[in-house]
Amino acid sequence: MQILGVDIGGSGIKGAIVDTATGDLVSERHRIETPQPATPDAVADVLARLVIHFNWSGPVGCGFPAAIQHGVVRTAANIDQSFIGTNIDKLFSEATKCTCYNLNDADAAGMAEIRFGAGAGQSGVVLLVTIGTGLGTALFTDGSLLPNTELGHLYLENGKKAEHYASDAVRKLEDLGWKSWGNRFNTYLSMMEKLFWPDLIIVGGGASKKFDKFKEQLTIEALVKPAAFLNQAGIVGAALHAESKLG
Repeated sequence: MQILGVDIGGSGIKGAIVDTATGDLVSERHRIETPQPATPDAVADVLARLVIHFNWSGPVGCGFPAAIQHGVVRTAANIDQSFIGTNIDKLFSEATKCTCYNLNDADAAGMAEIRFGAGAGQSGVVLLVTIGTGLGTALFTDGSLLPNTELGHLYLENGKKAEHYASDAVRKLEDLGWKSWGNRFNTYLSMMEKLFWPDLIIVGGGASKKFDKFKEQLTIEALVKPAAFLNQAGIVGAALHAESKLG
């Protein structure tokens, strides 16, 4: 099956047509700047432009930077606060004239990794952590997703919120070397291990490309692997989510 997958981010809205049997993109990726302010109607208009670009009339899957409960936005970190309480499944479907299915963006990336990437074939508990502006998380048990975990917002034993201590944005802001930052990230992963005892932790996001520079600082018992997908994980996972909703 082919489905249009979209990754809605704070700076860009990216999409491509995905072959859900293989996880391959069967079109070129197309990106449109995220409108500022990123209000519901403004984002819906950009999504409609993306659908027109692909001349698309089928189902659409969207990874969205918020907790999504039954199609309704419950949080707003890198988008406009007016999204909270909005049924974006309904809004986006009406704007695009396509049936749209939305999920948290980190959950979307996790679905791609579990099906086709670093988590493929892994039983037990798998945690994906995406390292970027914040720390996004996706938690799976035997391949089944527990949605909207938002574990980057937990407070560490040092009293600091995890993503304010160990995100890639913090590394850049404080000009931390990879080893110094790696020790911070290890503190966060140690907390995740104590809470969830994952069999595998997948490290995604921009910093995953530098995994070799900080992997020696990671002392937890769980196996830690860099993500297999890079910029297209959210697109692929969003398409997989839409496929799962089609029954």
